[in-house]
Amino acid sequence: GSLVAAVLAHSGRLDKEHLGARVGRLSRRGEVCTMITRRYGEFLPSLQSAEELVLQVDGLSSNIDLLRAGIENEVKQDLNVAVAEFTELKQQLEQDTLVLSVLKKLQEFDRAIKEHRTALLEQKYVAAAQQLEKARGSLRNLESRKGFELKILRALSTELTVQTQNMLCHLGEEWQKLVVWQLPPSKGGSAFLEAVLCSELHLHTVPSKEEEVSSPPVASVLQAFAVLGELQTRLKAFGQLLLKYILKPLISYPSLQPLTEERPGMFILRFKSQEPALDQSSPMEVFDKIKLVFEVLHEYLLNVPVEQPGEDRKVSLTELLGDLIWEELSNCLVQNCLVNSIPTNSSKLEQYTEVIKSTEEFEKALKKMQFLKGDTTDLLKYARNVNSHFASKKCQDVIAAARNLMTSEIHNTVKITPDSCVALPQLPAPGSGGHSKAQKPPDLLHNGSVELGSESRLSQHTFSLPTCRISSWVEQLMELVYQTLLEATVSTEQCCAQLFYSIRRVFQLFYEVVPTYHKESLQKFPQLAAIHHNNCMYLAHHLLTLGHQFRYHSTNILSNSMASFVDLVPAFRRLGMECFKAQMRVQREEILERLSSARNFSNMDDEENFRAANKAIKQVLHQLKRLGQVWQDVFPVNVYCKAMGTLLNTALAEIVTRIVALEDISAEDADRLYSLCRIMVEEGPQVFTPLPEEEKNKKYQEEVPIYVEKWMTFKELMIILQANLQEIVDQWADGKGPLAAEFSAAEVKSLIRALFQNTERRAAALAKIK
Repeated sequence: GSLVAAVLAHSGRLDKEHLGARVGRLSRRGEVCTMITRRYGEFLPSLQSAEELVLQVDGLSSNIDLLRAGIENEVKQDLNVAVAEFTELKQQLEQDTLVLSVLKKLQEFDRAIKEHRTALLEQKYVAAAQQLEKARGSLRNLESRKGFELKILRALSTELTVQTQNMLCHLGEEWQKLVVWQLPPSKGGSAFLEAVLCSELHLHTVPSKEEEVSSPPVASVLQAFAVLGELQTRLKAFGQLLLKYILKPLISYPSLQPLTEERPGMFILRFKSQEPALDQSSPMEVFDKIKLVFEVLHEYLLNVPVEQPGEDRKVSLTELLGDLIWEELSNCLVQNCLVNSIPTNSSKLEQYTEVIKSTEEFEKALKKMQFLKGDTTDLLKYARNVNSHFASKKCQDVIAAARNLMTSEIHNTVKITPDSCVALPQLPAPGSGGHSKAQKPPDLLHNGSVELGSESRLSQHTFSLPTCRISSWVEQLMELVYQTLLEATVSTEQCCAQLFYSIRRVFQLFYEVVPTYHKESLQKFPQLAAIHHNNCMYLAHHLLTLGHQFRYHSTNILSNSMASFVDLVPAFRRLGMECFKAQMRVQREEILERLSSARNFSNMDDEENFRAANKAIKQVLHQLKRLGQVWQDVFPVNVYCKAMGTLLNTALAEIVTRIVALEDISAEDADRLYSLCRIMVEEGPQVFTPLPEEEKNKKYQEEVPIYVEKWMTFKELMIILQANLQEIVDQWADGKGPLAAEFSAAEVKSLIRALFQNTERRAAALAKIK
């Protein structure tokens, strides 16, 4: 019952709530309707007003369409006609303006030409030139107009050219009146000097009182040239004549002296010849001559300021001429004056300060006349750099002198002995003569020998070059080298280095020039090959100590232990040996060629074969004797003996080889072979004649076995040719005898088989040879 009551109560509460919500909704709906009614009343007038505006817009749009149709049909057509008319009028205006400007330029051209003619008749050359330039400017303006061409322009251009050339002709005549060159026909050599003596320059630049009114001043003529752009051309031509006939002759010919003469309205510059005290003029004398010429030109011709086109300031005529000729003039002064004044001895370098001072004063005078600008020129730089030029000149002279010596004849010789020395002035004592810091050499014994210990001493000739002959010019070359290095010891650091390396170039030049220049002679003549060998050894001998000899007499590069020539020694020795070996090969080939005609020394019982062999032997001996005479007193004795021993050994070895190779030697053959060999043994030593004195040669003839390796072999072969079997066996002595020392067992057996018939005794003898 309580549950039912609760449900009913809840249902009643829900009905009440639903009812209340519905009543609320109805009340709100009424409020909305009221609001809509109010808003509609407010909107209705706005709607009516908008509808009226729409009607007005439609009316305006119709009016616009009517206006557009009117413009398209009537106004636009009229506007196109107006634009076309405006364009045509504008083009006509431009053409009229162009024609007017052309007519104005033509008028300006015509007025300028007329004024030019008037000024030219009145000899107002500057005004006439300016009018020409004005006319040229008008013509250029006319020619620059594109799309507008007149046939008259060509005629105007021709007229302008004619007037310009006419005025240049007038100016040229005036210039020739002002500056008159009297030149004889051009000649060369000594005739040119005579022509220069006859040359004169007349300057009519100082008019007399009667001429002052009628004659134009020089400034007017020169300024007119400047306006027309011809001043540079005229000055260049004048400068070239000035260089050729005045300035360069004054530099090159010491006998020429300038003379000046002033007359009324004229100044004359000419020359006179005066016997010079020296072959070359000193720079001071040359500078004075050139300065006199420029002073005259500056005073009477060039001291005229002119206005150059495109320049804001006036330029002196002297300055213009200096720009044109100074480079060529300074080069001539350097090459023909300063170069010759460079001292050839370092002791005279201090006196060269006078030349430097004179050069400075010369340039200062030219700058004062405005001939030069403010910068230091190459002329003064060259003079101040005297140390470098001295070294360069000295090096060039040394190289040239060395080359001349190297192309001299090789066969003119001098004899060199261990006591020989190069003619060299006494070197200053170490530590003296301004070389206080030079190193001190080790002490030597008073007699020149070196002490090695308490008892042993070496002779002063221990390391000397043996007696031989060398080319006289090689000795002179070494004197030149020593003199140059002595000069280097008292020179500046830079000069010393240049002189040192120039000496190295001298030796390199010898290495390259001598073998090439004398190539044919060295190949053809044995004596020249021997002398060349000695020359190379002589130079190599001096190169060993050349740098060290000056080490203690200088504080510059020569005192450096690296300043040496030792590295050149192997090359010079190799050069001499290669030439000598080549000649030895030639002689060896000739010996073998002669022995090849001996018909292998076989069948000597044949008279023809024997004569051929005998002839070959005698030809070889004749060749060796001739060589011995050619090389006599040329080679050092030891080299001579070794060379002759080698060639004689070649002949003996070839004979031994040919005889040992024979398969059959009869008794008669053996006797004749023995006689041929005896000729070699008897006459062979006679080819050893190293000295001119006969009695002194006997010693070397007795020492032949020392120099001829196959000498004992050859003598043993002679013994075999005359020995019996038992003697041969005894000479062999079981491989311990003298025969075994010279021949092998196979060679001895071959000889036995060739000499003896096949018997039991021969077989027994062969059995013992082993």
